[in-house]
Amino acid sequence: MNFLRGVMGGQPTGPQPSGAETIQKLCDRVASSTLLEDRRDAVRALKALSKKYRLEVASQAMSHLIHILQTDSSDSEIIGYALDTLYNIFSNDEEEEQDESEDGGPSSSGKQSSKPAHDENGQKQADDLGCQFTEIFIKEQENVTLLLSLLEEFDFHVRWPGVKLLTALLKNQCSQVQAVILVSPMGVSRLMDLLADSREVIRNDGLLLLQHLTKCNAAIQKIVAFENAFERLLDIITEEGNSDGGIVVEDCLLLLLNLLKNNSSNQNFFKEGSYIQRMKPWFEVGDENSGWSAQKVTNLHLMLQLVRVMVSPVNPPGATSSCQKSMYHCGLLQQLCTILMATGVPADILTETINTVSEVIRGSQVNQDYFASVNAPSNPPRPAIVVLLMSMVNERQPFVLRCAVLYCFQCFLYKNQKGQGEIVATLLPSTIDANSISAGQLLCGGLFSTDSVSNWCAAVALAHALQDNLTQKEQLLRVQLATSLGNPPVSLLQQCTNILSQGSKVQTRVGLLMLLCTWINNCPIAVTHFLHNQANIPFLTGQISENLEEDEQLVQGLCALLLGICIYYNDNSLENYTKEKLKQLIEKRIGKENFVEKLGSICKHELYSRAAQKPQPVFSSPEQMLFDHEFTKLVKELEAVLTKTVHKSSEEEKKEEEVKKTLEQHDSIVTQYKELIREQDTQINELKTQVSSMKTQNEQLQASLTQQLSQLQQHKDQYNVLKLKLGKDSQQHNAHGEGAQVNGVQSEELSRLWEELEELKKQHGVLQGQLAEKDSLIEKMKSEGAHAVEGTAGSSENNSELQKELETLRAQVQSQSAEISQLQAERQDLLNKAETLAMVSAPGNTDSSAAAAKITELEKRLSEVTGETEKIKEEGKIWSDSKAALEQQVATANSSVAILQNEKSKLQQEVAESKKEQDDLLMLLADQDQKIKSLKDKLKELGEPIEEDDDLDTRDQYDDEDDEDDD
Repeated sequence: MNFLRGVMGGQPTGPQPSGAETIQKLCDRVASSTLLEDRRDAVRALKALSKKYRLEVASQAMSHLIHILQTDSSDSEIIGYALDTLYNIFSNDEEEEQDESEDGGPSSSGKQSSKPAHDENGQKQADDLGCQFTEIFIKEQENVTLLLSLLEEFDFHVRWPGVKLLTALLKNQCSQVQAVILVSPMGVSRLMDLLADSREVIRNDGLLLLQHLTKCNAAIQKIVAFENAFERLLDIITEEGNSDGGIVVEDCLLLLLNLLKNNSSNQNFFKEGSYIQRMKPWFEVGDENSGWSAQKVTNLHLMLQLVRVMVSPVNPPGATSSCQKSMYHCGLLQQLCTILMATGVPADILTETINTVSEVIRGSQVNQDYFASVNAPSNPPRPAIVVLLMSMVNERQPFVLRCAVLYCFQCFLYKNQKGQGEIVATLLPSTIDANSISAGQLLCGGLFSTDSVSNWCAAVALAHALQDNLTQKEQLLRVQLATSLGNPPVSLLQQCTNILSQGSKVQTRVGLLMLLCTWINNCPIAVTHFLHNQANIPFLTGQISENLEEDEQLVQGLCALLLGICIYYNDNSLENYTKEKLKQLIEKRIGKENFVEKLGSICKHELYSRAAQKPQPVFSSPEQMLFDHEFTKLVKELEAVLTKTVHKSSEEEKKEEEVKKTLEQHDSIVTQYKELIREQDTQINELKTQVSSMKTQNEQLQASLTQQLSQLQQHKDQYNVLKLKLGKDSQQHNAHGEGAQVNGVQSEELSRLWEELEELKKQHGVLQGQLAEKDSLIEKMKSEGAHAVEGTAGSSENNSELQKELETLRAQVQSQSAEISQLQAERQDLLNKAETLAMVSAPGNTDSSAAAAKITELEKRLSEVTGETEKIKEEGKIWSDSKAALEQQVATANSSVAILQNEKSKLQQEVAESKKEQDDLLMLLADQDQKIKSLKDKLKELGEPIEEDDDLDTRDQYDDEDDEDDD
């Protein structure tokens, strides 16, 4: 205990041990004591010495402290002391070390006095020590896992030191600790539970821990996001008062930035979870007189950065577009525009708001249309675009704010042809309103002002109004400017070239050259207008050919680019400035190699690469404002094309044009055949469709026919069964006799009776037919006999033969009459018998009459089905004939397609052969050029003079190659 008294500040009784000896004894006490109280006191003493003797405690006690964490987890007090001691070892917090040195005795004061002399070196050494100790600690992954398990302890004295210790480890060795936590079971989930702790100090330190944990690790960011981090963080921000909250809101926003920045998966999860809608209350800043504290400015700045992360131009286009739509529909864009037009907003918040609105509307037609409709609360109201442009061309405004306004204007015009047309329309004579300030007037005013930054910004803004819009390029040629009283107006294009030739500042000339290059690019009419001014081409060639200072070399490169565009998009409408003449001018006055070198110097400029990285114009000073992001794309696109154009000779161009025409002819022929094949394919497909539909109809008809035949067979079977049943009933009726009682007639008798009745009916029908035949025969014979009697009576001759025939006929008539009377008697008997049978069977059983009615109905349906069957057979025969005709048409079409495909393959082979011949011709031309060059060199070596006509006279080489070989 005396030892402990000495350590804890008791009165010394002898020579004091050194710090290392004291720590050694304490470590022995921790390792050897069996009582928990003794170990706890020793660990408490080590904690007290851990800041002053950091190296000694770390080297001697770290293993004992880890053992305490493993074995004494049931005692929260000793665990808390051990965690605090380890935190002091790993922590590199300079302020805490200084506080500890101030609290120390005289021995520590000397140490403090020496710190300011080597403050930076001492801090660096402390950082190195913390990193080394951390590396030793995390070498065993079980140590980090042990810390994570201790964080589940709810006791404040364990959980809070554990959070601070893990944070210190992440500060020193972030990636290594992240890897261990990532593979630990439920490691991230345990840390996420800290946000739900009711004690604010643990929750706030948990926020700091998660900030370090989520840095530059997409996997952990995704896990944290799916552990409901967004919901918890947004709840904390709301509880703390949104933008009016304190440092906790700032920590939550920093953690959200870590989770969302450069992580498309989390961004999509944030949007899908409808968390964008919950961002709107952040920007309800309230009354302008409420004041803007430093913390509120910081919070709003981070909130605006979060919005920009969701709609950043580097995000996938689909994700950005979806977030832009959500921000418009939930009213977030409207809220940002309210801040944009409000008064009393700090300059840095206003600048960041402008940048945020810029990216929210960039490329979104709906958002751009809404922004165009926003008006500033002025009297009279002015469009927000006009108010912003007034700030951009005002040299009194902060430079950062002017850059933000330029970015906003660029984003408003990005892929917005409607907006481009509205801006250009404010410059046209028919739409200028003298009583109001328009965007076009502000741009022209900035373009020709004395401030070079305004010149550059206005030129770039106007160039974005013409970007990829041929219509507006042609419309802008109509703009006329009144330069001074008494002088005629000049075009805007001419005024730009006039200012360019006056030798203004480099920044102004660079802006005007970028505007001119964007204007005449891919616009032959604008090129013609530019060349129409006789002074433009001499000015450009003079600028390119001069040896200027380093600052002027960029202007030379841009002049070379402008001249190259005049060549490439020249339609040869001006005789003095055709493509060929401009090339000859370059060769004589500048030199092709020099021209290409000047053209390539643009991309080599250091500010070019900075501007090409991202769309937002970010410049540390006004002097660095030279290149625009969209213009760098144009330079990259045109450099190789213009270089190739300048190096081509007129003969090569002619040959290329001929080859191009030939290929176009071949392509047109192939295109015609392709169209023909497509038409025939369409026809074939239609015929196939018709055939398939007819097959389907035929199958349906066949199925219907089969079904009806089966129904017919069923009806026949039912009819036969009923007929058989009735026949049996009639037989049974005859067997019992007429004296049988009606009620005793059995079904078999009725069927037999009905069968006899049917037979009698058939006999009756036959007899009636025979009777009718006999009647007709009698009538015929009577008529013949009457004619014969009349002929005999009227005749003067009494022919015996006629009398014999008359007698014979009379005998036949008598016999026929007797036979007829007999048949009539038989008929009457049959009718009486049928009536008797009907009377017998009718009252006996009602089923018989029903069966007779059903038979009649079945006979009727049978006749109808038979008629339908015949009709269906006729339709099937018609469809079969049409099917055969269609198959014949399909076969004809297939044969024509095969013929066309054969012709197509022949044409493709001819095109390939023509391309091969062209390649051979080009190789031959290259060989001839090489031979000419070698011959020139030989002539120069021999001292022979070479005339310029010799350089141009190369056609003889194609006529006689053998003579060249002899030379």
